[in-house]
Amino acid sequence: MKIGFIGLGNMAAAMIGGMLGKGLVKPEEIIGSSKTELTAQNIKTKFGITTVIDNARVARESDILFLAVKPVFFSEIIGEIRHEVKPDTLVVSIAAGRDLRYLKEEFGRPDLKLIRCMPNTPALVAEGCTGVCAGEGVSQEDMDRVLELLRSFGTASEVPERLMDVVVGVSGSSPAYVFMFIEAMADGAVAAGMPRQQAYEFAAQAVLGSARLMLETGKHPGELKDMVCSPGGTTIQAVKVLEQRGMRAAVMDAMEACINKSKNM
Repeated sequence: MKIGFIGLGNMAAAMIGGMLGKGLVKPEEIIGSSKTELTAQNIKTKFGITTVIDNARVARESDILFLAVKPVFFSEIIGEIRHEVKPDTLVVSIAAGRDLRYLKEEFGRPDLKLIRCMPNTPALVAEGCTGVCAGEGVSQEDMDRVLELLRSFGTASEVPERLMDVVVGVSGSSPAYVFMFIEAMADGAVAAGMPRQQAYEFAAQAVLGSARLMLETGKHPGELKDMVCSPGGTTIQAVKVLEQRGMRAAVMDAMEACINKSKNM
């Protein structure tokens, strides 16, 4: 089985690293193309895979083909490869705002099996979260094969396509919200006298530990929040300020804006 990547940016590199790290594929089973020779050479040196400056070759040789380029370039890339992809190849898009209907129309190939997924940047440290949906003609065996690959760098779950824009908001784009929260907490610690680097470490570890606590205990986030809020204590005072400033509503409004942007791209 040959795995192909058109686009060798950070997300593709994270995916390739996960697949190789879990031993799901060997370097000689992966081929990728990039826009520049420098990127191709860097990825080849890092992972030992075959890299080229030829999207059509990657399309011809791949059994599973990942389209790992920005949405704005999709029409151009598909124009290059639409007649090169083999009929039994699984074509997997990782772009926001490009639904299965769009992919089907752009390829103009009713025989192609199309899968759409949305990973996120924590895939770079094997903690990604990916939503996946399948087009017509994709078998459960096909889906299981792709899910196995996607789970090599985090979690991956099948969702109906109507929720893919929500996936963009809740996991695809949300690392940015989390980084802003970490930065804000660190700024508060620095204002109170803590050295900057130490403040970042404390804030980031608090977020990491809190997320793991919720996932591993299965407890509702509200219950876990209440566990920290002692009567008359420090935490409930901080929570009161966050509620007064509309933290929840601000996050929900931000997600709504993100989801609407994804729907209208």
